[in-house]
Amino acid sequence: MKDSNNAGWIFVLPAVLVLGLVGLIPLITVINYSFFEIFILDARFWVGSEWYNEVIGSDRFWASFGRSALFSALILTIQIPLGIAVALCIPRRQFWVGIALAVVALPLLVPWNMIPSLWLSLLNPETGILGRLFPMTGWPPDWKLSVPHTWAVIIAMDVWHWTSLVVILCYSALTTIPASYYQAAAIDGAGPWQVFLFIQLPKLYHVLLMAILLRFMDSFMIYTEAFPINAGGPGGATMFLAVDLGEEIKAFNYGPSAARSVLYFLIVLTVAWTFTKAQGKLDGGQAP
Repeated sequence: MKDSNNAGWIFVLPAVLVLGLVGLIPLITVINYSFFEIFILDARFWVGSEWYNEVIGSDRFWASFGRSALFSALILTIQIPLGIAVALCIPRRQFWVGIALAVVALPLLVPWNMIPSLWLSLLNPETGILGRLFPMTGWPPDWKLSVPHTWAVIIAMDVWHWTSLVVILCYSALTTIPASYYQAAAIDGAGPWQVFLFIQLPKLYHVLLMAILLRFMDSFMIYTEAFPINAGGPGGATMFLAVDLGEEIKAFNYGPSAARSVLYFLIVLTVAWTFTKAQGKLDGGQAP
């Protein structure tokens, strides 16, 4: 039984106070706005839960929710296995490991607002490398009018940008496995698949939960990368939750957009709480 020691909170307290200041106060303000009809910020009229009832009862909300959930599911399905595979391919205890990790991490250094511009320039049929090569494979020049092609671009863009995070997390966990484990597996005649299932994968459980949670939250609320690609098109096919919220804000619908923001926050908070409980059960199952 491990002793409980809360002394670490002393060091975390300054960060908690700062986050409370920059996060809690805006959240309270948004929650307050969600109960009002706001023509201008100085002219508000109480409407109670009207905006919440309207948002939850609208097909538009559930359609956006379905797109975001599908996008997150596709992202996790691709990035988690790919990140594990790349991490396993990086050799350990060799002088060029740092170089390999630095190269893998390069996409993480690109600012979010530059990523869609970068990909649009690459896909430009006149000046972009991909824009000149892809037509040879049947890629249409007017790909923004095609739902599958637009989704493919957004997914590829997100995979390129964020798979590095999964790779780094997984590699950090793999380096904690003692060499004696691999030696014992070799003596027992275990193959690569058995080594992965019984030695490497158990060490990845914690970091995979963290990676899944981080990637879900980022992909579920994607906006900065997705909107410049096709502005929610074609025909609203990439109108994700955050993109839909952005349209509400641009239309100065402060009350409905505040209600949407609160609902999105509750969805992400629920998922985060679920992962926290899963992490707790995993820790409890591994406790001596």
